[in-house]
Amino acid sequence: MEFLSLLFLLVTGIHWLNTQGQRKRTALLAEQLRPYQIEKHMEQLTSAYMRALGETDPERQQQILQLQEAAEQQLANEFQNLAREFAKLPAPVTRAFKVALPYIDQLSPKACFDMRRILEVHAQGIALAVSNPQGLSPKERSFRMMGEMFLMQHSCHWFCKSKTIASARMLAQHQTRYEQALAAVSPETREAYLDVVQA
Repeated sequence: MEFLSLLFLLVTGIHWLNTQGQRKRTALLAEQLRPYQIEKHMEQLTSAYMRALGETDPERQQQILQLQEAAEQQLANEFQNLAREFAKLPAPVTRAFKVALPYIDQLSPKACFDMRRILEVHAQGIALAVSNPQGLSPKERSFRMMGEMFLMQHSCHWFCKSKTIASARMLAQHQTRYEQALAAVSPETREAYLDVVQA
């Protein structure tokens, strides 16, 4: 009975510490995002891409996608600015846990990833998808952009909460599994991303 009481206290303590850490990381990211309209641009682009991909008329599809060019450029620019500003923050507050255990970063730095590096990876990935140097077709480019945006959103939720919660949110919001988003991004993004989260 004493063992069960100690176990209950331990689990309760870990949960409380996790919740405190999540609140701090969520507040930090919200503060950094405040000057930008990144979420607004993502919502607009996702909606437009889905509408365009559902179009049977290629000319109408092209028209919808061309109308998104300004929002795509704004998203790329704003995200690069976010990554640049976030990079100025000190290391301890920018660490996200690969496993949701409080203070694990102090026991093993390999149990964490640095959100500064992840944001830099996503900023480069989004900019690359917008500039489209590979010459992807409009349909392929739309899929690539959605993959880049969804994986970036997943990283933000992972930083604030956990990988499990981030994956569940992406599935609920976009009907997209983590593995699907990872497969949809550019090879450059995928390689750089995995270097950070699997290091």
